[in-house]
Amino acid sequence: MKTKQIWANLGVENIERTKTFYQSLGFQLNGSPSDDLVSFFFGPDKFVIHFFKTEKLESSLEGKTADLNKGNEVMFSMAAESKEEYNNWVTEIDKAGGKIVFDSNKDRKAFYDDNGFYVCVFTDPDGHKFNLLSNENM
Repeated sequence: MKTKQIWANLGVENIERTKTFYQSLGFQLNGSPSDDLVSFFFGPDKFVIHFFKTEKLESSLEGKTADLNKGNEVMFSMAAESKEEYNNWVTEIDKAGGKIVFDSNKDRKAFYDDNGFYVCVFTDPDGHKFNLLSNENM
């Protein structure tokens, strides 16, 4: 089987808050937001993540979305170009209203320190987890 494209669909409580958060981190809008959807391009290959109002996504799923207080449905990983860019991301995520869950620069155990990676797990305002990492040799 051959797919033409793949993208992600996540549920959010507040479309405007989601739009503000991801725009403040510099992500490019994909199309025009509506009352129940905002969409962004991620990375140089323009991977698309649609953020649907939770009720709308649950209607399409014909079921419930994950309770992000108990776990996560998926965790995306994003690579920063350098340690400096990684540090800038951590600062900007915090300023934009994200929550830093794990930060290897704050003397916490690093998941990938044996391989020379700086690692940060963060959540967006709705609790979706992202893994930010950098390795000077990337």
